[in-house]
Amino acid sequence: MKLDNQKKTAAKILKVSPKRVKVDPSRAEDLKEAITKTDLRGLIGDGAITKVQKKGVSRARANKGKAQRGKGLRKGAGSKKGKKTAHAPKKESWMRRIRAQRDFLKELKTKGRIDTRTFTGLYRKAKGGFFRSKKHIKIYIDEHRLTKKE
Repeated sequence: MKLDNQKKTAAKILKVSPKRVKVDPSRAEDLKEAITKTDLRGLIGDGAITKVQKKGVSRARANKGKAQRGKGLRKGAGSKKGKKTAHAPKKESWMRRIRAQRDFLKELKTKGRIDTRTFTGLYRKAKGGFFRSKKHIKIYIDEHRLTKKE
């Protein structure tokens, strides 16, 4: 029994695709006689024509992963995309570096290894980004013989 036209009209009423219109096989005779939209609306109300639930992708697994990431899990090196600088701001790395260098220079000054004038020059160089690290400062001091003579 062909009920294509009825299905098509019912789909328009239900605002779904004709694929999602389910017809009760026991009420097929009533459906065959139903020609107008009003007839079909009555059958929809009776439950002879129903709308099939849309199939979707479950979010359960995604939500579980999200919850774990919220706890700080699943955030290892293998999960990261992008450069190192994308994960840690450049300013923070600069702050860590400059603070270490400045502390090192202050330590040298208080221990009396360098004089005030040398300290000022090195401090300004550090501020300008001249040194890469504490080790670089040590190398620079040795090469230029900036330590105090005892």
